[in-house]
Amino acid sequence: MTENDPSAHDPAAPRHPETGQQPAQGGWAGHPYGEQAQPESGGTPQYSEPSYHAVTGADPSSSYGAQSANPWSAQGAQMPSGQTQQSVYPPPNPYGQPGTSVYNTPAPPQPKRSSGKLLAGVALVALLVGGIAGGAVGYLTGGASGPASNALDAPKPAQQTGNAPAGSVEAVAQKLSPSVVELQVSGQQGAGEGSGFVISTDGYILTNNHVVEVAANGGQIQAVFQDGKKAAAKVVGRDPTTDIAVVKVSGVNNLTPVEIGRSDDLRVGQSVVAIGSPFELAGTVTSGIVSSLHRPVRAGGSSGDQTTVMDAVQTDAAINPGNSGGPLANMAGQVIGINSAIYSPQSASGGQGQGASEGGNVGIGFAIPIDQARRTADTIIKTGQAVQTYIGAQVKDAPQGGAELGAISAGSPAEKAGLKAGDIVTKIDDRTIDSADTLVAAVRTRAPDEKATFTLSDGRTVEVTLGGQPVQPN
Repeated sequence: MTENDPSAHDPAAPRHPETGQQPAQGGWAGHPYGEQAQPESGGTPQYSEPSYHAVTGADPSSSYGAQSANPWSAQGAQMPSGQTQQSVYPPPNPYGQPGTSVYNTPAPPQPKRSSGKLLAGVALVALLVGGIAGGAVGYLTGGASGPASNALDAPKPAQQTGNAPAGSVEAVAQKLSPSVVELQVSGQQGAGEGSGFVISTDGYILTNNHVVEVAANGGQIQAVFQDGKKAAAKVVGRDPTTDIAVVKVSGVNNLTPVEIGRSDDLRVGQSVVAIGSPFELAGTVTSGIVSSLHRPVRAGGSSGDQTTVMDAVQTDAAINPGNSGGPLANMAGQVIGINSAIYSPQSASGGQGQGASEGGNVGIGFAIPIDQARRTADTIIKTGQAVQTYIGAQVKDAPQGGAELGAISAGSPAEKAGLKAGDIVTKIDDRTIDSADTLVAAVRTRAPDEKATFTLSDGRTVEVTLGGQPVQPN
C-alpha cells in the first residue's frame, strides 16, 4: 500500500458503527553585477513545489500595472476569486534543476471533504466517551467522605510584579515593542501594510523596499506606533537589490530607537524573537531559533529588470504577511535582522501560475542580516541613495557546481582583476560558492572597496577589489 493509493484503506481509520466499513479515501541566471538582467525561465516539473513570498499585507484589488502583482510588494490580503498573485522574479527551485521556477508548477491535490466528515465523527465519539467517563468518575467520587473543593473558591494568586527575567522573550518584547511600527502604505498601484523599526530619535525608520515601493512615487505612508499615535512618513531612499528602505516620519520627536546588534557572529540554534504586524495585528511577538545562516534567497525587485538576492538568516520564528520590515532580535533585545520573506508551498491544484498560496507561516522565514542593512541604511541617510556592491560580470550556475562568469563589463572590478568569461568561481575567501545566487549574495553582503579572494575551478586564485555603484530604483 502506498500513501497515494486511492484504493488503499487505513486499518486504523474508524468504521461505520453498523456496517463496519471504512470510508473511501478518496542558463543564464541574469544576476546583474552592473547590468540588470532577467533569469531564464525553467521547465515545469511534474510535481508542485514551494515558493517564496514576501511577508507584507495589501489591498487585493491592486494590480501593479499590466503585469501580475509582485508578491514581494506590500501585499497580504486574499486575491479575488480565480486570481493568483505571482512574482515576476521566479525564485530558484531549491529541490529541482537550476533555473526551474517554482511559481509555474501544479500544486498538490486538496484532501477530499469526506475526511472532514470523518474527523467530525471521531470528534463526536471522543466527546461522547469523555461525557460517559466523566459521569462515571463523578458517580464513584460523589459518595466519598470529606468536603468537596472547588478551584473557583480559591483566592487569586499574587499579582505579577517586578521586571521580566533578563534574556526572556518577555524582556525582549518589553524592550523592542515601543520601537516597532506598523507602516500603512498606498499609491496609484495599490495599498498595503508592513512593519518597520525606529533607528533614530528624530524619526528615521528602517524597513523593506517591498513594503514601501508602492508609495515611493507620490504615494502615502503612515506610521502607527505602539501607543496608537500616527505620523505621516516619506521615503528617504531605497535599494531594490537588497530589499532595504529608509523612511522618515514628520512631526514626531524623542522616539525610542532600537539597539542594533551584529549578524556576523550569529550561531545556528540561538534563540531569536520577531516583532511586527502580521495580518494587521500590530505588535505581534513570536519566538524561535536561528535555523541556518547564509541562505541565498532570490526575490523580486521593483521591476522586471531587477533581482533581489539576500544572504539571509533563516529562522523558524513565526512570521506572516505584514511582518516584512520588522525586527528579528537576539535575546539581549538587539536587532540582528530584518524579517523579509517566508517559504510557502503551493496549496491548490491548477494550471501554470494557479493555486499559489498567499504565504502563511510554515516555520521557514528569512531575514536580511543587520550588518548589510546597517551599511545600506547609513548610506541612504547620508546621501539619499543606496550603493550596490558589484564585480561587473554576468553569472550562471555551472553544471559541475559553482558560478560560471559570463560577459565581463569593460573597466569593471572583474576585468581589472583578470577574470574572464567562462571562469568558474568555487570560493570567495573561505565561503564555498555552489551556485550563481550564492555568488551574488556573497558579493552584495560585502562593502564596496573590500578585497576578496576568488578561487576558480582550475585552482587559480584571483584577488578582486569589489566595486560600488549607485542604485537607481524605479
